[in-house]
Amino acid sequence: MGVNLKGRHLLSMLDFSTDEILAVLDTARALKAKRGAIEACSKLPLKDKTLAMIFQKPSLRTRVSFETGMTLLGGHAIYLAPTDISLGKRETTEDIALVLSRYVDIIMARVFGHNIVVDLAKSATVPVINGLSDYEHPCQIMADLLTVMERKGRLKGLKGCYIGDGNNVCHSLMFGAARVGMHFTAITPEGYEPQREVVQIAEKAGAATGAKMTVTSDLQAARGADMVYTDVWASMGQESEAEARKKIFKDYRIDEKTMKLADKDCVILHCLPAHYGDEIDYATSRLPNSAIFDQAENRMWTQNAVMLHLLGAA
Repeated sequence: MGVNLKGRHLLSMLDFSTDEILAVLDTARALKAKRGAIEACSKLPLKDKTLAMIFQKPSLRTRVSFETGMTLLGGHAIYLAPTDISLGKRETTEDIALVLSRYVDIIMARVFGHNIVVDLAKSATVPVINGLSDYEHPCQIMADLLTVMERKGRLKGLKGCYIGDGNNVCHSLMFGAARVGMHFTAITPEGYEPQREVVQIAEKAGAATGAKMTVTSDLQAARGADMVYTDVWASMGQESEAEARKKIFKDYRIDEKTMKLADKDCVILHCLPAHYGDEIDYATSRLPNSAIFDQAENRMWTQNAVMLHLLGAA
């Protein structure tokens, strides 16, 4: 698929067209199929390239997948902890972006406010990747789409259901589903729906691919689902709401009852970390239908594919 993403940013799933998302997924599948063969190759695609990783939030998957992936491709990753860079405090976001652009080839930022990655991208002269913000998590959804494709052989026309809080993961999943033609239903308690603006934009994007977007509080909407997805009820920064949310979200979970509604070959997804007994029970997470650890692995392959495309090395 002939797409050119060199020099672009990935801040939102909407930043890439349908063809561009599918091209990245094709690259990720090829990288995964080669596995160790890339490391043994004399022409490593990102040799002498450096990735700056800015973290405002702690992480297991984001840090390890990016750092390991960059090493696998022949490059180098630098971890910048919250104490190393106080975005907007010790130094302006603009200055940080301009300085890093003189040192590195690509920047990834895992932040609280989405405006931070937007501001980084405005000022940086190298590609910027959103490793997570309070509005979107595109790196996760790229991995999710690859995982579903591996299990189902396709994306278009499938029925995906997200159960839980209408958060950043839900937003990106809705955008991603709309782009690839997957019907999508967000099942959330009343008052915890994805942002109205997100739904409206996703509906418009879905109209172009034949994907229907739905938001409901009715758990029966998971009936016949090809994919069910959940996330923690309280994200980082919402710890004070955790106990109250447990009461509100107690029925919005993936468990045996949910799986009886879904298709028998339904794929179970969770972006992790999981709070077993809350949004998903342990037994369900270990069913053959579960692909949560495939998702975790696929973070590396899809992120590697994204970096290759943004750096013009795909």
